[in-house]
Amino acid sequence: MMFKTIRAGAAVVGLLIAPLGALAADMPRPNYKAPIYVEPLFSWTGFYVGLNAGYGWANSDWSGSGGNFQSSPKGWMAGGTLGYNYQTGAFVWGIEGDIDYMNLKGTVPSAVCASCTVKDTWLGTVRGRVGYSYNRWLPYLTGGAAYGNVYMEANGGSASGTKAGWTAGAGVEYAFAGPWSAKLEYLYVDLGSATCAQAACGFATDKQVSFKANLVRAGLNYRF
Repeated sequence: MMFKTIRAGAAVVGLLIAPLGALAADMPRPNYKAPIYVEPLFSWTGFYVGLNAGYGWANSDWSGSGGNFQSSPKGWMAGGTLGYNYQTGAFVWGIEGDIDYMNLKGTVPSAVCASCTVKDTWLGTVRGRVGYSYNRWLPYLTGGAAYGNVYMEANGGSASGTKAGWTAGAGVEYAFAGPWSAKLEYLYVDLGSATCAQAACGFATDKQVSFKANLVRAGLNYRF
């Protein structure tokens, strides 16, 4: 009698446990996979310093006494940069200044002028920048003031002076590692005209010498 009671109790327990097992099998298992990492949007806001180097080619028109002629200075350049960006949404607003040592030099053909040479030995700019951020890519437009040294030499004499003008251009910058970014830009620079006076250059009257340059520069910036 006792064995029958035990068997009956075990059967009842089995009937009770079976639905619980099926329910446990149907319960969703916890997902232990790590969440997908989403990189936060890059911010261009802040100060930065940098170095730049490049190449330039220019046109220099000599006009006045003795006829008009032209030289084509060209050469390399290198210098430093300081700037600040402020980002609002995808737009990046900034101001940038730089100063470069330059070796842009051109000589008028001897058939026109025996020793007419013009060169620019340094150039500085102060420019605004506006760009549109594609996360770590920043294409931009830029423009502002330019100033530099224009040196003129003719007939054994020379004259030089610091001239102010304007510049405009465009570029693209890429933030590639931590605070580091690299850029490539084009600038057009117009420093107006300088005077090569009779006493210095030996012409019967003063000559006006213009200086307009195209610059292509690469740069490396460090953001704070």
